[in-house]
Amino acid sequence: MRTTELFFQTLRQVSAEAELPGHRLLLRGGFIRQLAAGIYSFLPLGFRVLKRVEAIIREEMERAGAQEVLLPALHPEELWQRTGRVEKMGQELMRVVDRSERLFFLGPTHEEVITEVVAGSVRSYRQLPVTLFQIQVKFRDEPRPRGGLIRAREFIMKDAYSFDREEAGLNAVYERMVAAYDRAITRCGLPYRVVEAAAGAIGGSDTREFMLVSEVGEDTMLLCSACDYGATPEQAEFAAAPTQSRDESSLQTVERVATPGMKTVEQVTGFLGVAPAELVKTLIYTADGRTIAALVRGDRELNEARLRRAVGATALAMAGQQLIQTVTGAPVGFAGPVGLKDVMIVADEELRGSRDFVTGGNAADLHLRNVNWGRDFPVDTWAVLRNAAAGDGCPRCGAGLAEARGIELAHVFKLGTVYSEALGASFTADSGEARPIIMGCYGFGVSRMVAAVAEQCHDENGLIWPREVAPFDVIVIVVNGEEEAQRAAGESIYQALQASGVEALLEDRPERAGVKFKDADLIGVPVQVVVGRRAAEGMVEVRRRGEAAETVTIAAATARAAAMARGVE
Repeated sequence: MRTTELFFQTLRQVSAEAELPGHRLLLRGGFIRQLAAGIYSFLPLGFRVLKRVEAIIREEMERAGAQEVLLPALHPEELWQRTGRVEKMGQELMRVVDRSERLFFLGPTHEEVITEVVAGSVRSYRQLPVTLFQIQVKFRDEPRPRGGLIRAREFIMKDAYSFDREEAGLNAVYERMVAAYDRAITRCGLPYRVVEAAAGAIGGSDTREFMLVSEVGEDTMLLCSACDYGATPEQAEFAAAPTQSRDESSLQTVERVATPGMKTVEQVTGFLGVAPAELVKTLIYTADGRTIAALVRGDRELNEARLRRAVGATALAMAGQQLIQTVTGAPVGFAGPVGLKDVMIVADEELRGSRDFVTGGNAADLHLRNVNWGRDFPVDTWAVLRNAAAGDGCPRCGAGLAEARGIELAHVFKLGTVYSEALGASFTADSGEARPIIMGCYGFGVSRMVAAVAEQCHDENGLIWPREVAPFDVIVIVVNGEEEAQRAAGESIYQALQASGVEALLEDRPERAGVKFKDADLIGVPVQVVVGRRAAEGMVEVRRRGEAAETVTIAAATARAAAMARGVE
């Protein structure tokens, strides 16, 4: 490809809304263009990167035994109603109504559709196991699209689904997919950590996320400082510090304090001049018809799964404004444990050593100081209710957990029979018994990977694409195309690279040398051949993007550039 023929335009400035460095560089380099919030066009350079990422993923999926399919993007509402996910996905579902007033969703994920396909095709255990995958556009009505391709409303994802006769088969495929993701992400040039995570709206169990540790990431994770353990805060197990016994002497007298309009932890603690750890949040829930008050420190997040287990509930839901008003006598933001009646009080274990803390006062614009459990209110159940946090002990080795930000690259789930039972996907076992198919689900963010690489691989001058995902392997820069020696040398090297199977870009625009060098650095092709004044002497420069140049003969330039592009020293 020649730059005089390539459809691209580099930009010196982009909108201030593009906050992340990689996002800005993708826009400036002419890889993508924004159409609307969270919706992007891939231009030729960006599409070449995208197709290379797709090729890596496709190779690794087929190597792991998966077969490629292409499923519809339009999903009938009734299919999603059968699995109960219309309510779970809620406003994230993009809705389309056809001329017959039939409601469809633009597919955000394809568990329902692929299960419907398999349910209509598989009858016998002899047809299992099978793993199917696709690479396709997905749609989610994100409330706050962010980071360009990192959190978009329209994006490209690889989703794979395994169907097995037994749990052992699922486990085997699951591990093959984990290994395939390891290879794919490594080939894309990124370091990553695997963390345990919650299943969310997808469902299932034993879920793992593949995360790029990045300061610009939108996800929070906790990583052990001594071993490879990692998990999201809501999923992480932790070795809590021993609870300190409470000093029962000199407990302070409860004090009523007016807190007009102060509802949040930040507002209350700032107004009263206390630390968030000195406040106790009272969160009202319903659990199988009972009303529950869950207590955690103001600087902690309640873990609903742990609360559900603590009270032995099947269904757990946060109370609405009306129930909170009825139970506490106060609007949202002023609930406290003192004086609650007909309410089960469940307190986090961490509060056992707390004394003289702040709580809501169960009246509008009121909080209480110097509240103490036991003296001022009873605790019906003690349990670990909070999310893990930085400083907690690793559950494997006891070392401290540290908080980090990350970009989610991929996610794997063991679905079990959640979808197969709901959609009637069963098989006849060799015993003649009908059994539900056991499923797994494996997602990989394809367009997000482009963004993640851009965020990880750049410097102040532009992008530095890893060789397997770069839009081109080598860029041949003819400094002055009006000089015959440079033009001829550049053309010969370009043609030789193409003939040897190296994808090359010939920079032959009638631009100033400075513009060509800046644009070459900006678009980040990993190997540069610079054909300048010394071409008349039979010499050119070869260098990796951002590194010092080597001077070689024109005759040797092709082999040297090809070796660099292929990672061969």
